[in-house]
Amino acid sequence: MRSLNQALQEHELIALRVIGEWWDLDLTGTDKPACVRALAERLAQLDMAQELLYLPPEEAAALAALAGKNGRIPVAAFSREHGEVRMMGPGKLEREEPWLDPISAAEALWYRGFLYRGFDETAEGMIEFYYLPTELLSQLPQAEELLIVKETAVSALQPTNQPDAWETAVTDAVDDLTTILALAQQTQFQSGSLDWGHYLLNDDPDRRSLLLTLAREMGFLRELAEGLRPTRTAVAWLKQSREAQLRALADAWSGSAWNDLCHTPGLRCEGEGWQNDPILARTALLDALPRTDEWFQLADLVEYVKENDPHFQRPDGNYDTWYIRENDRAAYITGFDEWDKVEGRLLPFLATGPLFWLGLAEKNADCFRLTPRALDWLADVPPPPDEVRVPLIIQADASLLAPHNAGRYERFQAARVSEAERVQSGKPYRYRLTPNSLAQARQGGIAPDRILQFLTEAGGRPLPTSVHRSVLRWAENGVEARLETAVILRVRDAGILQTLRRNVKTRDFIGESLGDLAASVQVKDWPRLREATAQLGLLIETDM
Repeated sequence: MRSLNQALQEHELIALRVIGEWWDLDLTGTDKPACVRALAERLAQLDMAQELLYLPPEEAAALAALAGKNGRIPVAAFSREHGEVRMMGPGKLEREEPWLDPISAAEALWYRGFLYRGFDETAEGMIEFYYLPTELLSQLPQAEELLIVKETAVSALQPTNQPDAWETAVTDAVDDLTTILALAQQTQFQSGSLDWGHYLLNDDPDRRSLLLTLAREMGFLRELAEGLRPTRTAVAWLKQSREAQLRALADAWSGSAWNDLCHTPGLRCEGEGWQNDPILARTALLDALPRTDEWFQLADLVEYVKENDPHFQRPDGNYDTWYIRENDRAAYITGFDEWDKVEGRLLPFLATGPLFWLGLAEKNADCFRLTPRALDWLADVPPPPDEVRVPLIIQADASLLAPHNAGRYERFQAARVSEAERVQSGKPYRYRLTPNSLAQARQGGIAPDRILQFLTEAGGRPLPTSVHRSVLRWAENGVEARLETAVILRVRDAGILQTLRRNVKTRDFIGESLGDLAASVQVKDWPRLREATAQLGLLIETDM
């Protein structure tokens, strides 16, 4: 905060003389430093509490607002509430004499010497503020003691009745992140090149994006030329209890660069040259919520933050510089009047999106509440240190079942030696031992005897004889049988098949013989085989 002397030096000499006349000072001459010293001394002697009594209501409200914000408010935000100050050079000031007919409460305060303007460095960058010099601010009563108050203070956010139905807290972010780490271990996938729907319990693209971002930021995944790979840090996380894992994700989200605004439903963030700080929005949400597990209306939350902390996402108060559209609208959303379309959508998304995904909230269409897990997190209460984990189920048909409450580390290791099958909600994860999975495990340094040891330990009981025999037999003989998808070509005469094998147009499509009157054809080749035989004068009947 600047002193009166520093603040007054920013004024033109003619403006100093106008302020001086208001306070019965005759600041003639051209010695600006002398004028600044004299005026600063006079203003410092004012009884600001008494001056408040004589100000018009609009000006008093503007001064009270500044005092309530520790003496400074961003120019855009202050101007929206209390009007603008027309910035003029010396010549224009002399011609127009704006102090005689100020256009706003702000301009009236400006020419009384009660309001100043300047830039300050903040955590969000350089922002221009209207401010009160330290000498004036120190004389004003505290905000709650001001004799003139613009409006009655907004009460705290009020709870609502418990709804009839709601979505209970979920913890499956832990399970899906385990799956992502396992896929990275097996396939070295690129984040945009996988058919996720087969493997994740919740394939919402925004939730998936959040989990991938957190995994990178927490050091669980590293980027290699061939794709993403899990790290030792990820393995340490996999061994933790479910509650400890959720706590780690909540901590990571609270400081993450993942931009909730850019994933808010109904909005499209475009263009360059502007940015928002996602941490500010999360802070505003959590600061607004009482530390209770009561239910709150989403609409009440939005209204409360709008009244108490409307500029949480744009500290400079400028609502004209972001390039955001609604999905069904061509024009960009600009101006504070459109606050509900951006900030008013972001806040509910934070509560029903990330907070819900991480098990920190329960929700329905209209309201939400924090879970005990969230309250412990906000109070920095350590999560439970351990959990009951059930073993994997190793079945005689070489399939592995991992129940929801099995250890994530054990499931991750199971995925290293087997092939994942399509996930089904409410049912255990299924994996299957195959020659391909065993070969991939060996390539990754996991020998067959180590696979058998892991399966025995993870299952907590002796392996089925068939599984033990299958792994050892593969280790000795490799692939002994193969299932393939093929089309069967049957002919009435063996000579027809021989002719097709010799003809240059058809021979490449005829596969392995299945006797004198049949042969296999690859699925991808049968349409071309049918066309080629028709050109030779042979029509093939098909039931495909």
